[in-house]
Amino acid sequence: MKLRKVTAAAAAALVLSLTATACGGDDNDSDSGSGSGGGGKIKIGIKYDQPGLGLKKPDGSFSGFDVDVATYVAKELGYKPDQIEFVETKSADRENALARGDVKFIAATYSINDERKKKVDFAGPYLLAHQDLLIKSDSDISKATDLNGKNLCSVTGSTSAQNVHDTIAPKANLKEYSGYSECIAALQSGTVDAVTTDDSILAGFAAQSQYKGKFKLAGLKLSNENYGIGVKKGDTATVDKINKALEKMESDGSWDKAVKDNFGPANYKNEPAPKIGVIVK
Repeated sequence: MKLRKVTAAAAAALVLSLTATACGGDDNDSDSGSGSGGGGKIKIGIKYDQPGLGLKKPDGSFSGFDVDVATYVAKELGYKPDQIEFVETKSADRENALARGDVKFIAATYSINDERKKKVDFAGPYLLAHQDLLIKSDSDISKATDLNGKNLCSVTGSTSAQNVHDTIAPKANLKEYSGYSECIAALQSGTVDAVTTDDSILAGFAAQSQYKGKFKLAGLKLSNENYGIGVKKGDTATVDKINKALEKMESDGSWDKAVKDNFGPANYKNEPAPKIGVIVK
């Protein structure tokens, strides 16, 4: 009888122990949802393949303007660098990643537009980019119409090259590749005469050490691209916190430093830090 009582007591203690463990969780669990700092982590969506903006390097570390902005914002939300988990978010999956809760927010050359605002909320903008051309340093291309009869490159499915072809230079020869790195290689070899996409992306490639002095931006400002930080639809509290962080980043000089560090070698003539909530059409 005594044995039965001891066994029952031990069993009860074990149940209580297991329950406490389950409720307590693990301080190292990733946090893609709410909360700040503490022992948890925050998941942030970025690009892995855009030099100067979001790049995963061979050693597993990350660099780029978007990475610097995301790291600064995370710090203001209460997270240290070692609490950040960067998650690759390709353009086609950004809205779904936020809806699923895979990440807390996304900083990945994410242009704010009315269609996207139906699915996600945006903080920012934090950078005003423009569609532009990347050309060789000795190129005589000075305006978009100079592309008539020349080879223009962009990635498959991009609207950038099609926009130039349809509205400005209908006699340009479009060449599409699977990635911008292939376009840059084609530009270097002379297979194409120009590459088009956002000037920030082009500047990121041009700033790489192996291309130093070989390319230049045409500076044409063919469109306005207001980069925002994507947040799950309805999460206005996080949007407000990120906006405050972006304002602080601009006021304390960190924004200018990030631009210089990531785009400086390409002589990128960036716009001033945009005002929060102001979208340039």
